[in-house]
Amino acid sequence: RGFWPTSLAGGARPMTAAPTKSDQRRLILHLGVQKTGSTAIQRHLNRNAAALARRLIVRTPEEGSPMRPLGRAAIAYSLGPTEDREIALRIAFEDVLETLPANDLPVLLSHENLAGAMPGNGGETRLYPQLPRIAGLLSRCAAGFAVDFVIYTRSMTAWKASVWAQAVRTDGYQHGFEDFLNRTDAMPGWGDLIRRMADVLGPDRLCRFKLEDEPDPGRPGRLLLHHAGLDDAIIEALAPLDGPAMQRLNAGSTEFLRRLNGLTLNPHARGKVVDLVARAQNLFIAEVPGKGTS
Repeated sequence: RGFWPTSLAGGARPMTAAPTKSDQRRLILHLGVQKTGSTAIQRHLNRNAAALARRLIVRTPEEGSPMRPLGRAAIAYSLGPTEDREIALRIAFEDVLETLPANDLPVLLSHENLAGAMPGNGGETRLYPQLPRIAGLLSRCAAGFAVDFVIYTRSMTAWKASVWAQAVRTDGYQHGFEDFLNRTDAMPGWGDLIRRMADVLGPDRLCRFKLEDEPDPGRPGRLLLHHAGLDDAIIEALAPLDGPAMQRLNAGSTEFLRRLNGLTLNPHARGKVVDLVARAQNLFIAEVPGKGTS
């Protein structure tokens, strides 16, 4: 495994991505970010894996795959960018690259956790402060590929609401939505993140898509697949999703979990409760009896 030393002290200069050559095998890294439709895109890719297999090698965070530890390593590094965690992230990424078949087909890796911890996870209140460094690290690890990066964004107002609800559901976030908005009030817009990433990767190796520009919810990721080289006819021939991806819990369920997060529970037990709540959201809808009813 080829590793390069980097300074991890505060104020260190960002890693510069390695140059690419046109004759190198293409590697597209879809970095998410969280709550911008990544799960739906990955479900669509996996549903059509056989149809895509002759044109595109796809890797998503399926259970038991090396993509799962890669996502965990990226989150850990983003919350505490130590040298040990950088090494762990590099090794996890190389483990994924080692699973790729030895051919010249382009590769698409999709994992929203490669962006690092979203606001609300582990006390994070900033807009992916370590994502440029993570992208630079991944680019250097994949020096034998022509690497480019894709991120999706979403209206910041809608995105924050969805991120808060997800943080309550999956990350044990205890604070209410108004408090979350106050804690993230100083967060800049998406343009700031794009500029920081372009400083590391260069402007020609980063592509931003807006979730609102996706034309067909049944075939999510059309813009990403176009970017990977697929034409409209191929995309239209793909089987659409048969239902929505993981949806936001209703308000009552989210509030129940938020209060649950203030208790000291075994993580496994908490996970069981979350699953039960997600399956029985009707129990958390407040219904006011009508006039004349008991």
